[in-house]
Amino acid sequence: MNKLIDPFQRTIEYLRISVTDKCNYRCSYCMPEQGAHPEGNHTEYLSYDEIARLAKVFSELGVWKFRLTGGEPLIRKNLHELAAKISALPNVKDIALSTNAERLAEQAAALKAAGVNRANVSIDTLDPIKFERITRGGDITKVRAGIDAAIAVGMTPVKLNMVVMKNTNFEDIPSMLDYAIEKGAYLRFIETMPIGSAGISVMDEHVSAERILSKVKAHLGSELIPFVDNKEAGPARVFKIANSEAKIGVISAVSQHFCETCNRVRLTARGTLALCLGQEDSVDLRAPLRSGASDDELKAIILDAISKKPERHHFNENRHNIQFRQMVSLGG
Repeated sequence: MNKLIDPFQRTIEYLRISVTDKCNYRCSYCMPEQGAHPEGNHTEYLSYDEIARLAKVFSELGVWKFRLTGGEPLIRKNLHELAAKISALPNVKDIALSTNAERLAEQAAALKAAGVNRANVSIDTLDPIKFERITRGGDITKVRAGIDAAIAVGMTPVKLNMVVMKNTNFEDIPSMLDYAIEKGAYLRFIETMPIGSAGISVMDEHVSAERILSKVKAHLGSELIPFVDNKEAGPARVFKIANSEAKIGVISAVSQHFCETCNRVRLTARGTLALCLGQEDSVDLRAPLRSGASDDELKAIILDAISKKPERHHFNENRHNIQFRQMVSLGG
């Protein structure tokens, strides 16, 4: 079996699949207020059968970890059907979901039964008024119900992703910590990233990972113990809270990049393979898929693409590097 090994000897084992770039929220750091397609020009998305076929091809190239994301993936109907198709592939070991959780309560059981074993929930504050403002209309009550449902059906660990912004929710770190510990969830703090016009617009709100960790330590009144034996850490630096089983993580894409361990690529809803979150490099898979390419031909295209995967992003050096790509279209 061919393996996906990039020019820097990183083995690619993880594919993030965006099923839509539509979202029922308009988070300030992710999507422009007018939405991803204000002109009304919606290009055709890949069908579930097309996504499943590409997932099969990737799995035969050594990818065993998949994540369903968006936009908001739960606004696309019957997502559990796609999850079932992917989980049936012989080499697949892990399927996760990234969601804002507003629609998770009614879908969690079906998704879990279809093979989705973990969930990441975007939640930047517990304050209903702040939450509505950050998301431009979101309902924190529904999100908390979705988190409870994910925990109840056994999507563990449930990860809570908090994008920290200096003048918006920095002071909410203590309440988020208490909530995560109460729920037995794993809380990850994320630095703002200059991706797309929305991301660039909030970079004045950027808070470094070290300042976030100082706030965490001050609230807990205890040290944080580095936790390295964790295959699910991904891009986060993980810490165990002293005298507790709880863990927190910090994703420092700007202040301290983690590119040397990158093991992932992203498939957008339109069938574009994005090789790096912070670079323009990408390859169209939809055109060959729909023009009759065989699995072997698709594998050749993917292998050639991985051979051109860049070493790293350059957020610090060039904040406007990818201003024309929106985070909501990249799948995070």
